[in-house]
Amino acid sequence: MRDASVFGHAVPQAGHTGSVMGAVAGVVEDGSDDCLSLNVWSPAPGRGGLPVMVWIHGGAYLQGSSANPHADGAVLAAAGVVVVSINYRTGFEGFAHIAGAPDNRGILDQIAALRWVRHNIEMFGGDPGNVTVFGQSAGAGCIAALTCMPLAAGLFSRAIAQSVPGTFFTPELAAAISAAITGALGVHATVEDLASVPPAAFIDATQAIVTTMPRFADVWGPMALTPTPFSPVLDPEHLPQAPWQALNNGAARNIDLLVGHTRDEYRLFTTHLDRDPTQEQVSEAITRCRGLPDDGRYRDAYLDATLAQLHEIVNADWLFRMPSLHLAHAQHAGGGHAWTYELCWGFDSDQGASHSLDFLLVFGTLTTDDIQRHPTAYPNAVAEAVKVAGHMRADWVRFATTGNPGWGAYEPRARTTRVYTAQPFTAAYPEERSRRIWQAHHFDALSPHIR
Repeated sequence: MRDASVFGHAVPQAGHTGSVMGAVAGVVEDGSDDCLSLNVWSPAPGRGGLPVMVWIHGGAYLQGSSANPHADGAVLAAAGVVVVSINYRTGFEGFAHIAGAPDNRGILDQIAALRWVRHNIEMFGGDPGNVTVFGQSAGAGCIAALTCMPLAAGLFSRAIAQSVPGTFFTPELAAAISAAITGALGVHATVEDLASVPPAAFIDATQAIVTTMPRFADVWGPMALTPTPFSPVLDPEHLPQAPWQALNNGAARNIDLLVGHTRDEYRLFTTHLDRDPTQEQVSEAITRCRGLPDDGRYRDAYLDATLAQLHEIVNADWLFRMPSLHLAHAQHAGGGHAWTYELCWGFDSDQGASHSLDFLLVFGTLTTDDIQRHPTAYPNAVAEAVKVAGHMRADWVRFATTGNPGWGAYEPRARTTRVYTAQPFTAAYPEERSRRIWQAHHFDALSPHIR
């Protein structure tokens, strides 16, 4: 028995101040080493048989906490589901490749939480046989991995992946990144060498690498242009294939999948830039992201786009939009069912339908103040936000309850997609120009460039 009236400690990450940050071993006085906790919201603990939705937060595989107020489950639970949110190891401790330790320790934490749900959620009114995992960004990447990991088989029957990152690593790339981080500490990336290193040192060394990652682009490839040095790592035992190949081979044919993205995924990462990219920088981005020389297809497809807009579209496609679409395609090819969506609504003219906005709407935690404080908020944005959020939340709950969100499943010819605007509608996939450019691309685990 324990006091469950407050959120548990966050896992070690930048900005964390618990004693565990400086600890090497043993139990610290403030209890911050006991950080792998979860939370439950239930609309009717005594009722039983309610669908269960387990939230896996994002945060670039570097940070995050289930105590994030934007992921408060009260509004979503009130719609008729039991909501669970979890902490899992992030950053170096959760995702770095360490000799002598299993890979993807953060995802193994998620599997442990799902086992807890299987054994205990009935006491909170939930149905352990009707569990949906849902997550966004890095959380969606973890969910893509969970759908094809043997250890997770049978722990959930439905999955909602919001903005799936296209970055999974080979062990060789993950090892090269770990070596760069631990080299700054004067140790090797082995269990023995790292046993005496406190979490704060890992985090500081990781942050130092993040600021210099673009310098490694010629060796580490396009992942060096992202905001994180971590992603799920392939390993023969737990994650033998990247999810696009695994789902194409039928690994998740018994899992219902809802997957999608926002229209302006990369806008969130460009609003701070003080100058537009050059023609050469755009061409270089196209070449790195697609793995092919810039053949002019983007310019031909987006004749009305400025260089800044083209740079944004290319990065949005590679990092989130096309990996999400291709995951739906792979699920269909493997004999499973998938549904796709795109959020095209935004409340301001700067960020539009930006990365992360969809999960705020689903949880109902985008407040009136959040909108009205923004200097370029639209006059009718508050009223529209309520409507769009209500539609998305109802569809997510319907999917978790029945396995069908309310529109036609994905198939390669029609590509039926739910498009969330102020007045949601169903149509063919909206980003047809990008889809054609990427239709022959095969998303797979990224490897280091050999020179």
